[in-house]
Amino acid sequence: MAVVGRPSAREAKRLQTRERLMGAAIAEFKRAGMAEADVGAIVTAAGVAHGTFFFHFPTKEHVLLELERREEERIAKQLARATGSDNDLASTLKEAVRLVMGLERRLGAVLFKDFLALHFSQTRPMSDESRQHPVIVEVAQVIERAQQRGEVDPAVIPMNSAVFFLLGLYALLTTTHNWPGQNAMIEDYVSRTLRSMAP
Repeated sequence: MAVVGRPSAREAKRLQTRERLMGAAIAEFKRAGMAEADVGAIVTAAGVAHGTFFFHFPTKEHVLLELERREEERIAKQLARATGSDNDLASTLKEAVRLVMGLERRLGAVLFKDFLALHFSQTRPMSDESRQHPVIVEVAQVIERAQQRGEVDPAVIPMNSAVFFLLGLYALLTTTHNWPGQNAMIEDYVSRTLRSMAP
């Protein structure tokens, strides 16, 4: 009896190579930043030929796009588990801040700045932007539930407010890294976001 959905040996090897390249690229980005990262160092660390990198990732930015996709899915799942359907909007926004700042600790300052800068980059590789980001979708759903309970102004568009909140948070984290008052500024930002949606 054959196992359904199991990748072929060739596909499994391709996925393993992609994961090795991804890990090596992330380590190099943490060390040098994406712009200065050396593809030669990445392929050496991954144990593959130079052209293999470009087979899997047309540019270094594509590695960041893949990292962004994975991290957004992970954060959205954690946010959904932490907030549930009965949690209030303030707790959700604070938890989103906590999870994104946790990502900063995991990635390190250099890679995190590159990661966030990708959101605002004019050279961002083309991708299907119609596919909504899962963190934005999760925050929008919580805003919508709060709106249904009468805690958010009926004129608020939940998806827009989720986008405004997260892009603003990303911009704050990018521009205020290591500022002594960053935490107080982010708390103020969350408070003002909540007030802007109040009925």
